[in-house]
Amino acid sequence: MGTLPGVAVQKLNPRHRDDIARHLLRLPAEDRRLRFGRAIRDQAIGEYVAGIDLGRDRAFGVSAPDLALIGVAHLALDRSTGSAELGLSVDPASRGRGYGYALLQRAVLHAANRGFRALFMYCLAENHIMIHLARKAGLTVVVERGEVDARLALDRSAHGGALQEAIADQIALVDCLLKQQYLWLARPGLKSAATEPGIQEIADERRGIARIAEAIEGKVSRHT
Repeated sequence: MGTLPGVAVQKLNPRHRDDIARHLLRLPAEDRRLRFGRAIRDQAIGEYVAGIDLGRDRAFGVSAPDLALIGVAHLALDRSTGSAELGLSVDPASRGRGYGYALLQRAVLHAANRGFRALFMYCLAENHIMIHLARKAGLTVVVERGEVDARLALDRSAHGGALQEAIADQIALVDCLLKQQYLWLARPGLKSAATEPGIQEIADERRGIARIAEAIEGKVSRHT
């Protein structure tokens, strides 16, 4: 299963808690309902984010050029059952670019590498985007009484790869550093971003990273 080219997915840590909250609070009411399976207010979102145990669970994100999170996945890990439950969301304006699928793939890769045996996703039956992503990623989808249960039996040899995950983390780190550099160059008082030579260098570096990632993915696929 390929996760490298196209989208840099960052592993989030407790310092990103406020960023996760801001992403979820930006979601329109209907998107919140589809993400959580019920209508949810700002206070409840704050409580949900505060309650995420980032020492036990894992969270992944896709960031915009300004480093704001535009996509977030929460992978709740239950070591007693060997199962992982995934919930994810993407800003409405950023959909259709593969971010949701990349988040799902990254979660599957991580869970498989940590020895979890199954991944679950639950959503409402009208959440057609999530159902499409689940089927695209090979999850078995069962619709019953207005709800969807999607699950994937994890096999480390098929869904994992320590090298692949390490490369994904490195690509995400470089992507973050490049975005930070762009923001610094675009600060007021510096040359216009349109004429600053460094901006073109950053764009060239990003294209180079994408080409390297595609080449690496081909090598990883041949050896997994």
